[in-house]
Amino acid sequence: MTAERIFTVAGKEFTDHLTSRKFLVILALLLMFALLGMHQGIDQYNQNLESYNQQLQAAGDSTGPGMMPDRPSILLIFMQLVSSLVAFGGMLAIATGFDLISKEKETRSLKTLLAHPIFRDEIINGKALGGAAALGVALVIAFAITLAVLLVCSIVPTADEVAGIGFLGLASFMYLLAFFALALALSVVTKESGHAMVYGLALFFALAYVLPMFGMVLGGMVAGDPPQRPEMPAWTDADGRTHISGDVAVLKAYEEECDRYDAEMKTYQNKKQFVTDTVNLFSPMMNYNAVVHTIVDPLDTPEGAASRIWGSLAALVVFPSVFFAAAYGKFMRMDIR
Repeated sequence: MTAERIFTVAGKEFTDHLTSRKFLVILALLLMFALLGMHQGIDQYNQNLESYNQQLQAAGDSTGPGMMPDRPSILLIFMQLVSSLVAFGGMLAIATGFDLISKEKETRSLKTLLAHPIFRDEIINGKALGGAAALGVALVIAFAITLAVLLVCSIVPTADEVAGIGFLGLASFMYLLAFFALALALSVVTKESGHAMVYGLALFFALAYVLPMFGMVLGGMVAGDPPQRPEMPAWTDADGRTHISGDVAVLKAYEEECDRYDAEMKTYQNKKQFVTDTVNLFSPMMNYNAVVHTIVDPLDTPEGAASRIWGSLAALVVFPSVFFAAAYGKFMRMDIR
């Protein structure tokens, strides 16, 4: 295996993708919806910024630092781009990979290709590299257009926001790679490109939408029925009016029951969330959304947010790695006649 032959195959695949009608059509739809969402995001950002300025003006100099309102983040605008990437980005990735090998088998050009001084691993690696590069270009175009429009609108990101945009771009690329690797594996194991496309789209919707719902249902089934909130000790007089009990012992027992209920509810929610999160590890969309929402609107401590981001990114790395390894192994053993 030589790098020169791999890059030769990758360059050809890269050019074929960027001149492919299906690739350009889906990319155009992605950019169109991204621009539409970005317009809505900019309007919302300007409204939030105006509200922020009004709060600052109302606060005056007497307000302490802990009472200052939070400045709206530019990253909220990129949420609209992310929502477009979830659907159209996944379909673009599948469109890029579903016929990489199956098309060669249908046209019987794979046998002719292998007749040249080139090895199988160079073919599969070159095709994967070329497809990944095409997806990277599509992603760079989407982010570059978004940034250009923001700068035209005099919206300049801070250094922290630039870092956040970089993380969003990395997570977006790994998300696209996940479904590209899935489509590539299907292209190797199926005999026809049409079947690979249908299976790819079916698995895309299953992993992106059906699996998270299954995780929620399974979490509820495993966790069982939620604990019941204790009833407040009260009594009703002859006129039908309700009065809270004034017995100290009764109230103390009620407080103990409430504490026990809070502990049981926390255990119940943690058990349910653990099952749901475990199932969601197999969904690239849920891992992608976890990274995005943690970056844009972190609710945890910095340590918790970092743990969530890197954990979700690790899952996004494992997913395409597994499917590419499956595609590589199958292609190397495939009978080509």
